[in-house]
Amino acid sequence: MFKLRSLAVAIVLCIGAVVPAVAQQPAAPPPPPTTPYGPPVGLEAAKKVMAAAEAEAMKNNWPMAIVVLDSTGHIVMLQKLDNTQYGSIGVAEDKAHSALDFRRPSKVFEDLVAQGGLNLRLLALHGATPLEGGVPIIVDGKIIGAIGVSGGASSQDGQVAKAGADAAAAK
Repeated sequence: MFKLRSLAVAIVLCIGAVVPAVAQQPAAPPPPPTTPYGPPVGLEAAKKVMAAAEAEAMKNNWPMAIVVLDSTGHIVMLQKLDNTQYGSIGVAEDKAHSALDFRRPSKVFEDLVAQGGLNLRLLALHGATPLEGGVPIIVDGKIIGAIGVSGGASSQDGQVAKAGADAAAAK
């Protein structure tokens, strides 16, 4: 009887320790505002995005693969600068798809995974590449495509992608 009572007390203490911990978890933040998709980026606009991204990479002497997708997820342009590793081509495309499909820069996923804990569940999210370098291309408040860049450090990829996406928004 003593063993049974000790077991019951231990179970109650364990449950009592878990319930307050669960109850004290902060509420999840609301999702970010949803930016609507717009018409697919045209070739001339994609050239402008690509030129700005390429110029940023060349200025810093970073060999990179750069991919521009339209709002339907199809490749409009792809460039691999000289001496870029071949693996960066697919990674750049994955980053662009992440930015397009989830309507946010791929850096969001990188930052969340870096926090660890429950955020590591994002690693199982199909199509969410947790590496900086994918940025939606937004014009007039609508996503018309995305740019993905790979070949350098994540921050370098992000810098080049941002330069390209910013060029589309500049009129």
